[in-house]
Amino acid sequence: MQLIRETLAKFMAGIAFYTCLPIPHDWNLDFHGIARLAPLIGLILGGIQGLVDIGLHSLGMPVLTRSTVVIISGIALTGGLHLDGVMDAADGLAVPEKKRRLEVMTDSATGAFGAMAAIALLLIKITALTDLDSDRLLILMGIAGWGRWGQLVAIACYPYLKPTGKGAFHKKAKYSILDFLLGILLLLLMSGILTLLDPQNWLVACGMAIGGIAIALLTGAWFNRYLGGHTGDTYGAVVEWTEALLLCVVVTLE
Repeated sequence: MQLIRETLAKFMAGIAFYTCLPIPHDWNLDFHGIARLAPLIGLILGGIQGLVDIGLHSLGMPVLTRSTVVIISGIALTGGLHLDGVMDAADGLAVPEKKRRLEVMTDSATGAFGAMAAIALLLIKITALTDLDSDRLLILMGIAGWGRWGQLVAIACYPYLKPTGKGAFHKKAKYSILDFLLGILLLLLMSGILTLLDPQNWLVACGMAIGGIAIALLTGAWFNRYLGGHTGDTYGAVVEWTEALLLCVVVTLE
């Protein structure tokens, strides 16, 4: 019973941190190591987006408008947490002097490069989702899950560049290979379900699995190369760019 209570406290803490979903105010939340649950929370968020998509489709909403609302619903569910990271990371990386990049990323004002990065990201997501004809619910779940798995890898494998910040507490927890494997198995299960329900789409299922691992790893490594580590902003950027790029892969294979 104690183990169940502790696990639920971590899960609710993950929901509170990563989303805007309401939780009971009397819960004793435990935020230590919640990054382990990020892939699972991603599946939940992608599932909600998929249900929004199904509901709007049943109302007869055209696919472009529907896809736009679905992507915006994802931003609403997270309070723009990860999209904010995309913008701040883009502003920082636009600075030629490496020493000033973190300073620029800390500035709350959004610069031109941050605005352009956000626009580019949203255009990629909306147009790619519009071109996706089938299995949108499962694919939205898988993509959101792989984005958060990439974040887990970035948290566990690379140094955190600031003494404080919205992502600093993640580094206080220790992560093992089991944490990565559990996330992979959970997300591979999504590809397996997709194959079982739609055998003709086996290539999409395989592409989502292989592409998810590859893009998540490469995105985190790319930010580490140009910054020498990660911040809370780049954690969010890893989520968003992994989702966008993986969605492009999936729609290409469909």
